[in-house]
Amino acid sequence: MSTIESLAERLGNYLDDQKVNQVRRAYFYAEQAHEGQYRRSGERYISHPLAVANILAQLNLDHQSLMAAMLHDVIEDTGIPKDALIEQFGAPVAELVDGVSKLTQIEFRSRAEAQAENFQKMTLAMARDIRVILVKLADRLHNMRTLGPLNPEKRRRIATETLDIYAPIAHRLGMHSLCVELEDLGFAAMYPMRSQYIAKAVRKLRGDHHEIINEIRAGLEDKLRERELPGRILGREKHLNSIYNKMKFKHKSFGEIMDVYAFRIITDSVDDCYRILGAVHSLYKPLPGRFKDYIAMPKANGYQSLHTTLFGKHVNIEIQIRTEEMESVANHGIAAHWMYKHDSEVGEVNQRRVDRWLEGLMEMRERADDSLEFIEHVKVDLFPDEIYVFTPKGRIMELPRGATPVDFAYAIHTDIGNACVACRVDRQLASLSQPLQSGQTVEVITAPGARPSPVWLNYVVTGKARSSIRHALKTQQRRESVELGRQLLSRSLNSLGSRLDELGDARVQRVLEHNQVDSFDRLLADIGLGNRMAYIVARQLAPDTGQDSDAAPALEDTRAGQTMTIAGSEGSVIQFADCCQPIPGDPIVGRMSSGSGMVIHSERCESVRHLDADSPQLVYLSWAKDITDDFSVELRVETARKRGLIAELANTVALAEANLEGINVDEYDARHSVVVMTLHVRGRTQLARIMRRIRNLRTVKSVTRVRR
Repeated sequence: MSTIESLAERLGNYLDDQKVNQVRRAYFYAEQAHEGQYRRSGERYISHPLAVANILAQLNLDHQSLMAAMLHDVIEDTGIPKDALIEQFGAPVAELVDGVSKLTQIEFRSRAEAQAENFQKMTLAMARDIRVILVKLADRLHNMRTLGPLNPEKRRRIATETLDIYAPIAHRLGMHSLCVELEDLGFAAMYPMRSQYIAKAVRKLRGDHHEIINEIRAGLEDKLRERELPGRILGREKHLNSIYNKMKFKHKSFGEIMDVYAFRIITDSVDDCYRILGAVHSLYKPLPGRFKDYIAMPKANGYQSLHTTLFGKHVNIEIQIRTEEMESVANHGIAAHWMYKHDSEVGEVNQRRVDRWLEGLMEMRERADDSLEFIEHVKVDLFPDEIYVFTPKGRIMELPRGATPVDFAYAIHTDIGNACVACRVDRQLASLSQPLQSGQTVEVITAPGARPSPVWLNYVVTGKARSSIRHALKTQQRRESVELGRQLLSRSLNSLGSRLDELGDARVQRVLEHNQVDSFDRLLADIGLGNRMAYIVARQLAPDTGQDSDAAPALEDTRAGQTMTIAGSEGSVIQFADCCQPIPGDPIVGRMSSGSGMVIHSERCESVRHLDADSPQLVYLSWAKDITDDFSVELRVETARKRGLIAELANTVALAEANLEGINVDEYDARHSVVVMTLHVRGRTQLARIMRRIRNLRTVKSVTRVRR
């Protein structure tokens, strides 16, 4: 078992004595603070912080990170306040410890909410100092190594969180070695039997393939010597979680996965990487489409390497070629920054990528309504596979596989995404929903005043796009609900002989306090969303009329000159009912629906006919003039059967300058057909013209408008 002295000896290889002594002092402070505390395994609790510090020491992390590792559970588990740590060890160390500590003083409604809030707190600290997540990952790795004594349910819960959040974060930061171990330990905790079975099969197969592996390695070494190229050749092990996922999601057998032999060649310079690539291609035949140049186009987490797949000895051989520094970055990611203190171009590029990721996290956090929504967006954003596309000016953008032009627009800037109306892919107009492919050039077309569509949420894949769209839609809905609430309240006040702009501040404030809302806009939004009745709020605001404040206004007061005008494009808080599909010219009425706003029905619709004429749920409406929007309507056409009937009906609709959205033969027999058509029309006048044209067709017996 490791001791503080063995750790100090290791630290002496890259830290001076003064810094080693500070780490030693943090250890003794933590040892005293955790005195009498034990882990489930029966070990003294201090063994855990010491193990976490040892993991960070393997990454050559600085002394403050190691001190934070020693102290990371002190605030949470011993009652020692953050101020005491600041006094003893300085603010940077105390901030690191606080960033890793859970929120223990708050009561949460659920475990999921507690986890989300803790992750959000850690993310804020991580944005200030990336070392917070390094300490947390080391803490999680040791906890995963020592899951054994916990009960099965808790093991699975911790493993799920590790596989969903912490392993993907390690991957996002380029820390391959740590990511692989977290994934394998999580897999073993979730599926112990499957893990043991695959591990046993891998050991057996490795023994069976020992000769062919040595033969391929010898061939590669001979070729490098022949070309006088520097390089050491390492075998590459497939880890258990990766094997299981390929079997599960790619539907491959264990034999198919293990028939690929993988090697890594580490060399001195980028130039040597490309020369070695040429050498191995001369030794074995490369497979078409399997070469990837991650040196020229690094992955989002800073990973750089040449990948090629060869066919030789009747098997596939995967080769990765990289420099020593790329190898360090591939294994340790952002932590390699502490290993390469000199001016390292690879390290600087990796740091910039991490900074961009953290900026994106902060933007998602600001736009999310709560911590659960934030963590949902983060999970979506932790995709392991990237594609690389170009802006028209040649800038490379990394996006998750499956990303669409809308994701691309939001990756450039939130305002570009919000104003996006169309796109060009490789100079051709393309759908906003189509998945992008690596190498494509994407141009976003924007328009002033454009707004995100709720439909985009069905196909965007990045957390930033999803959170930005939701934020914009919520902002838009709030603005529209305030405006609708203002109209409804003004209408009710007018019926009481009062005006909205004449209300005194003191009276408004009393009504806000009575309704327990913090602003007048919030009150208007509640009215617009149907959560409050406009006439009740109007009674509270209007000067005393001697009437019961909860009584509804008389019908004649409500309707006379107080109808609202509908223009057809009111937005998300005013919707047109699917049941009766009203169109301009139909007599209409609005029905307030709690939380959703106003739904517009035809006055004859069964959904509103049972309501009293003076019901507070009803709002009397009229159509504006010169409406240019299209409205959906269904027609039922009874006709004799005839060849080419569908084409004839579609042509008739087109000649009437309407759009045919759908057409379906609902029922038919040997002599008759019933066709249901869904059209987009601008109003009753155009609809009457269409129905007249269809009725004039020789085979048509009747045309009726469908009202559900």
